[in-house]
Amino acid sequence: MALIIGNSSYTSVSGLDNPVHDAQLMAKTLEKLGFSVSVQIDVGQVAMKRAIASFGRDLRAAGSEATGLFYYAGHGVQSFGNNYLLPVDADLADAADLDLMAVEAQSVLRQMASARNRTNLVILDACRNNPFEDIADLNESGLAEMKAPTGTFLAYATAPGGVALDGLGENSPFTAAVAQQISVPGQPVEQAFKEVRKAVIKQSQGQQTPWDTSSLVSDFVFLTAPEEPQLSAAEIEELQVWRSVQATRDPVQLLLFLRGYSDGRYAEEARILLAEVMEEELTGNQASPEAKKPAPPPKPGETSMFDAAQREGTSAAYEAYLQSYPEGTYAEMALSEIMALQTNSSTDPIGEGHGGAEGGDRGEAEVALNERPAEVGPITFVSPIDTELAAINGLSLSEIVELSPEFPPIEGLPDSYWKDQACSNCHQWNRERLCTQGNTYLSLNMQRSLSKQHPFGGALKRSLKAWAAGGCQ
Repeated sequence: MALIIGNSSYTSVSGLDNPVHDAQLMAKTLEKLGFSVSVQIDVGQVAMKRAIASFGRDLRAAGSEATGLFYYAGHGVQSFGNNYLLPVDADLADAADLDLMAVEAQSVLRQMASARNRTNLVILDACRNNPFEDIADLNESGLAEMKAPTGTFLAYATAPGGVALDGLGENSPFTAAVAQQISVPGQPVEQAFKEVRKAVIKQSQGQQTPWDTSSLVSDFVFLTAPEEPQLSAAEIEELQVWRSVQATRDPVQLLLFLRGYSDGRYAEEARILLAEVMEEELTGNQASPEAKKPAPPPKPGETSMFDAAQREGTSAAYEAYLQSYPEGTYAEMALSEIMALQTNSSTDPIGEGHGGAEGGDRGEAEVALNERPAEVGPITFVSPIDTELAAINGLSLSEIVELSPEFPPIEGLPDSYWKDQACSNCHQWNRERLCTQGNTYLSLNMQRSLSKQHPFGGALKRSLKAWAAGGCQ
């Protein structure tokens, strides 16, 4: 519950423009946050004291779990280390009469402490100019720092002895920042007022530094953050695979991810990243006359049509996409999929073909070379692979990734991008990235990728999988 007081229209001292607006802003904000709010506007001393006493009674009746909040905007002064809040009818000629004409701020703390509740918050936007500078013993600026009873958080518009700005707009800089920060979900009260301090310092160009002191013994947030949805085991696996693939920025691994999770939660993000990476790789050699133009952004309906082709997984579906979007964002990916599907069906009965621009010329030889599993015994990064595929037989993974491809990984790729280039140049392969790729093959959703084309056939993919299964030793 909250008591809000805003005093602007003083009868005997200079009035203030913003306190009433500040009080109304705080009341509206706190009501949205679930507080029961009592608002007092332009009240005299008797009304102020009655409101404070009533607030104390209500807080005591609410029990130990209640949270109390007192907000005051208006004139405030200090005398002999004590702070006083000025009602609108304050008419003071001598400092000795201050107790009789004003309301001691400490009385608010006493009322709140008497409730013995867990959490109390006091916010004072009352450090504006001193209206009684000509009265002896009242020539100190701002408010004095008060001791906070246990379980209390005290916030001041500016540092002890400092003067706060009333502001040029409808609200003071301090109150405007408070209303904004206490509405941030999940933000502890200490962090909220740290953000308030930063905002006011910036807006005032260092002239005003909000202050706070705390004796809280429990955590408090004004607005609880919404709970994160619980992920299923499959969703957790997809997220883990995506994070590892995303970190590599490797086009091969991104393409493999899209094959396994074509309609997953992160598919669109993966397509965007793949387009960025491909553009970076294909435009990296600006001096080449054969350099390709960056892929265009997807046209309306293009992404949904490519998604449908991936879900269907047939050459006809990808060809239909290419007929509609021959130079589309995903054209190269569609061509690569068609090549893989054609190679798997015509030249590789176990689904382990090479594909590529010269895939048809090597079909019969590669069938025999890929029929024998590559991972015989434990696979390490430096152990020789036992396979009948002559190009890599007897070589280790560390050696294979330094070889040059025998045909373009993507049909139509200019020779300058792949001929006489090590595979690791294109994919930025290293041991860590290869381990990530091998772990990708371990996912049940990625098993289909093992049958897709590769310049060194399925033997390399299965070896990477076996290597990852053994912990990438």
